[in-house]
Amino acid sequence: MSGGRHVSASGLKFWVESHGSGPTVLLITGLGYASWFWKQLSEALGSHHHVICFDNRGTGRSDKPEGPYSMAMLADDAASILTACGVSRAHVIGHSMGGYITQTLARRHADRVQSMVLVSTAAGGPDCLPVPAETLEIWSRASSLPPSEHARMSMPLSFAPGWTEQNPQAFEAYLKHRLEFPTPAECWRAQFQACEKFFEDNPLDQPPIQARSLVVHGTEDRVLPFANGELLARGLPNAQFQRLDGAGHLPPLEDPENFAGIVREFLRIT
Repeated sequence: MSGGRHVSASGLKFWVESHGSGPTVLLITGLGYASWFWKQLSEALGSHHHVICFDNRGTGRSDKPEGPYSMAMLADDAASILTACGVSRAHVIGHSMGGYITQTLARRHADRVQSMVLVSTAAGGPDCLPVPAETLEIWSRASSLPPSEHARMSMPLSFAPGWTEQNPQAFEAYLKHRLEFPTPAECWRAQFQACEKFFEDNPLDQPPIQARSLVVHGTEDRVLPFANGELLARGLPNAQFQRLDGAGHLPPLEDPENFAGIVREFLRIT
């Protein structure tokens, strides 16, 4: 399979994009985002890997069923997509909520996960730092707005402080991609509620994930504070930690070339 098309999985239609050849890398997006988020990384990896990215349920060009959603449901979606693409095992890269999905996939379908790259995400449980109150307040005000206003109000918080002002053309380009197939407010809320439930679960109640892992986190993350990345890496027996000084919540968008280099190096030695 190459290019993009709809694929049947978990009783729904998912938009899946696939290209390249070699070991498979599955890319999983965060809350409200769709496969456009991975465009630059996908292109950077495609010369040596078979790259698959997809729109989670509720986003992009995938079906948008009513909630509630759960991380188990979203992880099972990812496993079903691998099956539909004829892939038994993959390196999995998850950003933010996509990191929750990746961890859940590794617990529920350990044989499908060859390695993990966990970006701007957290382990869940009582020791994690929640989304800061000022970020939640803006998200709450934005949640009832039309998608274009929601994105313009909330998205700057995901970049490092000052990034949006310093990179106005890139920000507008990303905003355009995000709004081409916008996430409905009710689906955003269903994903967000699944994230909240993930945070309530205690990972210490479950066996540690053994897959070789890379945890990447920016020091200026205003969505999931930096300490979450350090905590996550300490809880994974086979993890290394990559600190990104000055980076916000969206390293794949803020500095795509540097981020791709970090991922390529990890995959090269995995």
